[in-house]
Amino acid sequence: MRIGLLTDGGYPYATGESRLWCDRLVRGLAQHEFDIYALSRSALQEDHGWIQLPPQVQRVRTAPLWAPEDDGHTYGRRERRRFVHHFKELAAAVCAESAVCAESDGFADGLYGLAELARERGGLYAALRSEVAVRVLESACRVPGARRAMHAATVPDYLEFVDQLERALRPLSLDWYGDDGLGAVDLCHAASGGSAALPGLLAKRFFGVPLLVTEYGVQLRAHYLSASDGELTAPVRALLAAFQGRLAAEVYRQASVITPGNTHARRWQEKCGADRAKLRTVYPGMAADRFAAVGDGDDSGDPHTLVWVGRIEPAKDLIALLHAFAEVRKEEPPARLRLFGPPVQGPEATTYLAHCKALAAQLFPDEAADAHAVGDNPVSFEEIGGPEAPELADAYASGEVVVLSSVVEGFPISLVEAMFCGRATVSTDVGAVVEVIGGTGLVVPPRNPRALADACLALLRDPERRARLGAAARARALELFTIEQNLTAFRGIYLELISHSPVRREAEAVDADGEPLPFAHPAEAHVPGHWTGGGTAASGRTPRWADAPVRGLVGADATPKEARA
Repeated sequence: MRIGLLTDGGYPYATGESRLWCDRLVRGLAQHEFDIYALSRSALQEDHGWIQLPPQVQRVRTAPLWAPEDDGHTYGRRERRRFVHHFKELAAAVCAESAVCAESDGFADGLYGLAELARERGGLYAALRSEVAVRVLESACRVPGARRAMHAATVPDYLEFVDQLERALRPLSLDWYGDDGLGAVDLCHAASGGSAALPGLLAKRFFGVPLLVTEYGVQLRAHYLSASDGELTAPVRALLAAFQGRLAAEVYRQASVITPGNTHARRWQEKCGADRAKLRTVYPGMAADRFAAVGDGDDSGDPHTLVWVGRIEPAKDLIALLHAFAEVRKEEPPARLRLFGPPVQGPEATTYLAHCKALAAQLFPDEAADAHAVGDNPVSFEEIGGPEAPELADAYASGEVVVLSSVVEGFPISLVEAMFCGRATVSTDVGAVVEVIGGTGLVVPPRNPRALADACLALLRDPERRARLGAAARARALELFTIEQNLTAFRGIYLELISHSPVRREAEAVDADGEPLPFAHPAEAHVPGHWTGGGTAASGRTPRWADAPVRGLVGADATPKEARA
């Protein structure tokens, strides 16, 4: 079958989210053909190019969401009236106080109305950034029943929001929605929600293509976390959050199947209106063979060493971990704490690392055995790839107990890696930690150094318990979190969706003489109650900021420039 893989800021680019998972999916399901429809997030991402693509990738189409370039299309009087009508529907739904979306709500009507307008008459860039759009938005924010935070919005807030909205809705203006584009695929698979799923919504509306949505990190939750940095005003944050919430609800409503990466993500999706009958948890697949030597080996590491692995950032709460280790050292003087991570990037991470090192120096002055020996600190900050840990597995091999002290966590990758290595773990109860551990490790409340210290001491003092928990953790990880189980799950979902919701193309249902073909559609296919018509033919106009269509085969050795030629 032919799969349209929809990505935002990731695959096939060499940097970005979900690129490794998407690459494993495409390579692991080599019996299918893949067309990639990718949105890029920055000029730097495009400059880094693409990863090497396998032969089953037949075509790649890309468009940037970061370039504020006019697409060159303006509307006449009739088109402006249509735009105002549909934008009023969308703005009213975004500003409404109620968080519940009815099946035929104004948001969906406005969204698809704008999409059909762009498909028939060109892009929406100028219209969404026009004075008319600002006036419509201002009216929606000031009507009775609008959200309280939006009443305080000013003209700069409206301008900022329409700028962000135009970027988020830019997929509506693409020329991807023709019979030789997304109309030719059998299934759309969105690698995330949000803007990445918009092409899938339109492919379903225009051509009846079923939509599969995978979220390993819920897009709405990611938006909430990123919006808390204080760069945007409260009214703009409220408008963007409302828009993202409405969009998430519509994506979940139209998707045939939704695959969260864990129960934590699943709960978020249910709160946003996802139908439980559509939800199927598919854990992200990880490469277990990287840790096989440690997990299968006889060396269980230093019995007195606690290991922490991850990115050094405030969400990991290393401050609480250092205070917990101070309590551990009072009762177990031989104990050591080794913290491993990649090189820090950015001023915030650099400042946080310096603060952690200063606290470690204050809590644990360098110790020496006698007056002639060199002092040594029981806490060390080390980089993965350094002489002590040239590989990631070496970090986990250095101790028998792995600690996770985070206050915010999605799917705890470092915890799964420790489980692959057969290590006993102590973790805070955040994100999907309890779901991942499943009784094979100790879990304590976050921001509680005393509880964290007690759990670490319990494992440091009980080697038999460490070994038992480590073996159980490795068995659980090999059963649930490997690449093979991930591919098996999606292979079955693909076949199920195609058999139950095939795209009904008239050209494929008749022979050369125009006679109906027997068994043109699988027997499992059902007749839905409503199918949207084929719609108006694509205008064929391509915005200047979008890449030209790529028609040829993209082979394993193709470069981005070759593929775009």
